[in-house]
Amino acid sequence: MHFENEVGVKIRNEWQKASLNLLYTSGFLFNGYESFFKRHGLTTQQYNALRILRDQFPTPISTSGLRDKMLDKMSDTSRLVSRLNAKGFVEVKQNPHDKRLVNIILSEKGHDMMAGIDPELSLLDGLLHDLSEEEATQLSELLSKVRKSIKTASKRIRATPA
Repeated sequence: MHFENEVGVKIRNEWQKASLNLLYTSGFLFNGYESFFKRHGLTTQQYNALRILRDQFPTPISTSGLRDKMLDKMSDTSRLVSRLNAKGFVEVKQNPHDKRLVNIILSEKGHDMMAGIDPELSLLDGLLHDLSEEEATQLSELLSKVRKSIKTASKRIRATPA
């Protein structure tokens, strides 16, 4: 099936097709990740936060520091941390040097949760099993190029005469 028929959109050009294809495909990938982490009682964002906290351990991190490292920069980090705290996966303490900030650290229960998930993470690789390792490398390089283009797009768009 052609992409245009699959999404029901008349395509203007190959750049639009690539953009829409990327958005459409990311939805499939996101749903696969969500299904995987749901089995562990987590969302993809919650897992991502726990992964960052484990990588930081034993150094605490603030909510803004956590947000900067998140894959989804638009997430409500404060609410995310509150939910993880309610589940007992993180410990939250006021920063002694700046009372406006909190220090977040992975709890023992959080470490146990991550240790339980680790052996299954390779299952997520199966979402892209139809790609060879070389194709996966090529895709990663192309996606890096796409991110670079997006980051500089605002300059190009502003420079375009109306």
